[in-house]
Amino acid sequence: MRRTHEWGYRVAEELDLNLLRVFDALMDTGSVAKAAARLHLSAPATSRALGRLRRAMNDPILVRAGRGLVPTPFALRSAATVRALLDAADRLRTDPTDSDPGSWRRTFTIRLNDALVPVIAPRLTRRIAGEAPGVRLRFLGQDSEEPDPLRDGSIDLDVAVGNPPPPDVHSSPLFTDRFVAVVAADSELGRAPRLTLDDLCRHPHVSASRRGLARGPLDAALEQVGRSRRVAAVVPSYAVGALMALEDDVVCLVPRVIAAHLVGRGVPLRYHEVPVDLPTADVELRWHRRVHDDPASRWLRDRLRDALRPLTAGPRPTGSRAGGAHAPTT
Repeated sequence: MRRTHEWGYRVAEELDLNLLRVFDALMDTGSVAKAAARLHLSAPATSRALGRLRRAMNDPILVRAGRGLVPTPFALRSAATVRALLDAADRLRTDPTDSDPGSWRRTFTIRLNDALVPVIAPRLTRRIAGEAPGVRLRFLGQDSEEPDPLRDGSIDLDVAVGNPPPPDVHSSPLFTDRFVAVVAADSELGRAPRLTLDDLCRHPHVSASRRGLARGPLDAALEQVGRSRRVAAVVPSYAVGALMALEDDVVCLVPRVIAAHLVGRGVPLRYHEVPVDLPTADVELRWHRRVHDDPASRWLRDRLRDALRPLTAGPRPTGSRAGGAHAPTT
């Protein structure tokens, strides 16, 4: 046991924040050259820092795999801890309680449902860049809904649709979304005053599914009324599906918040209410209780809500039905 403690003290003495920043950049880029460019260092200096990290941590950190480098299991396990340490050090240096966000130099990591990445990422980045140019945002895909990354500081915020969070995770509703049908604005369906059930079943569909599924909640709803649709293509994201709908009389169902974002950016699309009942999805903002009263976390939460407000309070789509819903992603 004493030998273990002595090794731990030696590691703590040999590592400093600059070395940990090199570790973080190497893990983020998987490349000595790219890490050097990010840190404004020379490649030889970054390579020497990697050597010091290997000696201090008693681990190779990155090993050669073909033409690239891959992290060791130890490095993967350590990445979240190092990121949390760097963020904690940044908070100590900038003292967000007393200083302007414009003086901060830190990274916030946000996990997003893939349906929301094209909506939240550009809007939030624009707001943050204008108010706090030293703040960097890192957006991660929602490969899982596990709360552990919130607990260990790997992520700062989670924008989620799913089961209720555990007791140690706070949540706040952002909006309730629903599916709408996007079509090309200059197509027959785009010029129509509303989308009928016959329109929905007659025209080909693009199915957006990160799991590659052609069936979803719409198919179940159509079967309830004895109808069906024809799926001509399956794509991995709603943004791609919406752009494919620019072709004449192709239908793609996407969350209303994405449709409103694209139309608001001048993409020649129109979106209609879907003439069948579909489930709703409550989109929540989540964070761990350890940062509930942290001024920087509170500032970020407020900015994210502000970035979404123009879309979540936007006009309703055309169509004959009130209501409708954004079904869970497939």
